[in-house]
Amino acid sequence: MTTRIPAAEMTGLYGGLVERMARRMVGNVPDGVAVLWHNKKVMNFSLGVGRKVKKWDRCDENLKAFANMAVAAFVGCEFCLDYGYFEAHNKGLDVRKAREVPRWRESDAFTSLERDVMEYAEAMSSTPPTVTDELSARLLDALGPAALVELTAHIAFSNFATRSNIALGVRSEEYAASCDLAPLAVASKS
Repeated sequence: MTTRIPAAEMTGLYGGLVERMARRMVGNVPDGVAVLWHNKKVMNFSLGVGRKVKKWDRCDENLKAFANMAVAAFVGCEFCLDYGYFEAHNKGLDVRKAREVPRWRESDAFTSLERDVMEYAEAMSSTPPTVTDELSARLLDALGPAALVELTAHIAFSNFATRSNIALGVRSEEYAASCDLAPLAVASKS
């Protein structure tokens, strides 16, 4: 067992349905889903909000993927970082850049807008948040209000997911490795 709360046995018709959907989406039932099965209301909320977040379409998908992975790297959720990389691959996003997210400050792979997005993700994830008026103004100018609102909510949801996974002890399930993706870049210790 890698999680802090043991996985629950997913039983009944609904359990079978959840297992089937998970296997279709990622090839297995993630540990986090089996842990959440202990409280189906929480599981339904988490999965339901996640499905709704994926339907938002006012902000570029690559930017949202980089923001999500930047939150995961900053907060330390190895599951979210691995899954984000895997999902970028499956969505046909820029996997070369996604691989570099953990070391975005050192990498020359990113545009200034992408760097601002990842800085914003980290600033929102800090306690207390450290978002500045200047950073917000640059993003508003580059993205427009609808996309910036979406990006902000996306990062907030990423924080909900990453922090929940860390607290529950959910770890990487090697999704990216199962696709033969190159290992994620590692930030240098400065």
